[in-house]
Amino acid sequence: MRRALLACVLALASCGPPGAANYSAGEAAALAPSDLPAFFDCLRERGHTVVAAHRGGPAPGYAENAIETFEHTLSRTPALLEIDIARTRDDVLVLMHDDTVDRTTNGRGDVSDLSLAQLQALSLEDEDGRVLDARVPTLREALAWAAGRAILELDVKRGVAYEDVIAEIRAADAADRVVFITYSLGAADRVHALAPDLMISVAMEDARDLDELERRDIDPTRVLAWTGIDEPNTALNIALAQRGIEPMFGTLGGRDSWDERFAREGRDQYAAFAETGLTLISTDRPVEAGEDIDAHDGADGVAALQCLGAE
Repeated sequence: MRRALLACVLALASCGPPGAANYSAGEAAALAPSDLPAFFDCLRERGHTVVAAHRGGPAPGYAENAIETFEHTLSRTPALLEIDIARTRDDVLVLMHDDTVDRTTNGRGDVSDLSLAQLQALSLEDEDGRVLDARVPTLREALAWAAGRAILELDVKRGVAYEDVIAEIRAADAADRVVFITYSLGAADRVHALAPDLMISVAMEDARDLDELERRDIDPTRVLAWTGIDEPNTALNIALAQRGIEPMFGTLGGRDSWDERFAREGRDQYAAFAETGLTLISTDRPVEAGEDIDAHDGADGVAALQCLGAE
């Protein structure tokens, strides 16, 4: 059940005149800072919030986890791009969310049973099942495409070794444009030990997780804290920020998610969530989320872009 306190926060979001953003739809927005930790520090210190497009921001005519979709998303809003990494039968890392290709392509079968050639012979489909002129990209292709364009959040799927993903990042010289997603402090510890220069996100539920992070000697300047999809926790967000860690939250999740609720009610409340101290909001509606945040942040233009030159 949503707490009454959160309802009050949402009600406040409609107060005050919205500010105008200078971002023009159709003009590709490069969200490519030269110093990733400094970029996130700047966002946190200035109270800015950036959005992340879940699975790259699929839309009608654009498939999830496709480079064409990434370009389309960035033509509409500045955003990080969350992508999913799977492995083919011949040990190539590719972008695919599911264990099978059934839902997202015009083919059938397990990703792990298909070679790269077989996989790329298939066509991707959008969420309405429309077959597109688009193919499954490799992780290497995505990392190369992102240079000078975007930050990629890497969600590593079952059966893919962290070491292999890190090797691809190194081969592409892409450490400055990725955030490595982990789901536990143990996994974060492992990735940090393998690649201490990488930014990582890790699930955190309360202040005890902060203490455990310190005990494991994980560099907090390389950490973003994933705080869930239930509802924003202002107290935790403040505690994280005070320790130099940027809080993240997801409005995604499909049926009955915050994204679905906002769309159904016709009243976006991403800016209200941002006001709880969030640095990043992951969403299935990156354009709407970005527009709502920018309309209420009082900045001249897209506030997050002001941190691109931070060092």
